Amino acid sequence: MPAPSPISRRLVPWLALTGLTLLAFLVVTPFLSPLAWAGVLAYASWPVAAWMRAKCGRHDTLAASLTTALMALTIFVPLFWLAWMAQQEVSRIYPALQAFVADPPPVPEWLRRIPWLWDWVTQKREMLLADPQSVIAAGKLWLKAHSGEAAALVGGLGKNLSKLVLAILILFFFYRDGARIILELRHVLERFLGPRAHGYLVAAGATSRAVVYGVMLTALVQGSLAGAGYWVAGLDSPVTLGALTVLFALIPFGTPLLWGGAGAWLLSQGQIGAALGLWFWGAAVVSQADNLLRPLFISSVSAIPFLLVLFGIFGGILAFGLVGLFVGPIVLAVAWAVWREWAAHLDEIDIAGD
Repeated sequence: MPAPSPISRRLVPWLALTGLTLLAFLVVTPFLSPLAWAGVLAYASWPVAAWMRAKCGRHDTLAASLTTALMALTIFVPLFWLAWMAQQEVSRIYPALQAFVADPPPVPEWLRRIPWLWDWVTQKREMLLADPQSVIAAGKLWLKAHSGEAAALVGGLGKNLSKLVLAILILFFFYRDGARIILELRHVLERFLGPRAHGYLVAAGATSRAVVYGVMLTALVQGSLAGAGYWVAGLDSPVTLGALTVLFALIPFGTPLLWGGAGAWLLSQGQIGAALGLWFWGAAVVSQADNLLRPLFISSVSAIPFLLVLFGIFGGILAFGLVGLFVGPIVLAVAWAVWREWAAHLDEIDIAGD
């Protein structure tokens, strides 16, 4: 029997490894989103996990369990609180809408300076006063026509909640085995890339940390500043609005949708001073915090172009959904860091050659 050629001895294992990798990817594909969320959460909270491991000695399972429980409380307690607050707000919205339809507020006098807008708003107000029941009936018909979309939204929320629970479960294993996984990954990369793999991993890790902390901390600061503005302006539930602003702040240029809409609501209620003050606070402080803090947090570790982060956020959302807010920037930032590390290595080779 003829011995296999050297080419076949090398080709067959690589083909088998490629096929096994593809099959593993097909099996894991339904769980990519929870895996990504667990990876982002583990990376962001790794200092807490390391501190817990040090306190628990060599009991890695106990440390991972305690850290996972702490993260679950950190995530689910605010979510349930926001859901309860939203339910309270919704229960007040319907009576407020009924009162608005039955007795709409007078048109602000300053709108007379804009004749076409004054005429349009006045006409709509007269229509409400003439036949408020028809408006209520039209609203009920609209809700009935979109009941399927509402059911789909509720189903989507339930699906995302189940993914979040699965992400918390995966998070436990990342906390327990994360250090070993990183060590094995470093050994594998060194096998293929040589000593340069360590520099790539360090650059990728520092860049990923800068992106995750930059996006999260900036959103928290913007939400806190916006919440203070909502409270001073006299809006109901400023904490809830501030929490929603945190979510919108994860998307670049998303906060104006919240503070701009809140100011428009105040303006419709005749509170012109409060509306103008909130708009000024949002434009001069809340939105400018994004322009100042996000590049500061990210560039403190690596000079990543802001345009690259912007493409990563929007492209990540389109490719991966909500988790793409973090995955997209991390992928592009890691690619940028590896590129810079590789270019620096080539420069060193050129200098050594000269």
